[in-house]
Amino acid sequence: MPKTTQIFDAFLFDMDGTLLDSLAGITAAWELFATQYAGMDVPLLLKHIHGVRTIESLEKWVPGLTDPADLQREATRFEKVVLDHRDANGNSGIVKLPGVDKILKALIPTDPTLPKPQWAICTSSTHLYASAALQRCGIPIPDVFVVAEDVKVGKPNPAPYILGAEKLGITGEKARAKCLVFEDAINGVISGNRAGCETLAVLTTHRRDQLVPTNPTYLVRDLSNVNVEVMADGKLKIEIETLAPDAEPQSHL
Repeated sequence: MPKTTQIFDAFLFDMDGTLLDSLAGITAAWELFATQYAGMDVPLLLKHIHGVRTIESLEKWVPGLTDPADLQREATRFEKVVLDHRDANGNSGIVKLPGVDKILKALIPTDPTLPKPQWAICTSSTHLYASAALQRCGIPIPDVFVVAEDVKVGKPNPAPYILGAEKLGITGEKARAKCLVFEDAINGVISGNRAGCETLAVLTTHRRDQLVPTNPTYLVRDLSNVNVEVMADGKLKIEIETLAPDAEPQSHL
């Protein structure tokens, strides 16, 4: 597969589907809600909810659920179902995806004399769910952590990634062009592009033919196809093993 090497000022990561695989728990939660709310089409909604805030997905896909207080309550309940889900073998519905440990090892230097790289997580999940999910998978919460409550409008709006960059001290579209967004979802890639960042899409949730129209800058199977090095000035050097034109890995959808 072809390789490319680039240098960025900062990395902005999505969480679910990019760092973590929570699809089993998410599917279980939607199936549970479908038994409690008539008229839901779970197979259809699962094709569209990735990258969207839970509260916005519930408002769109659950018939009759429109009251803000009810939406907030049900969003909290939904995310608790995801966190508590176990499969038939007792395994968690949330697991770390391939390549994540390797990247985090580079981004979290153990030597305090080394420069501190700029990176953030910008997720559509609530703080309660996201922090619990990361902790469950042994991923530390970064200094900059953008969650659903931090923005008025979620992905595909660029607000989450613009805010993440701003919290890292990176302002303006020209400066954000030196940020790399890591995403798995159509809505997330669109959000990163609209923020003026470069985007790296992983085929962990969608197929290639679904993601290509969103115009990600780079397309890889998963994060095991990425190597990261923190340079002496704190900038981030990344080697990306992009997909060959005829490659079509499996996705969840």
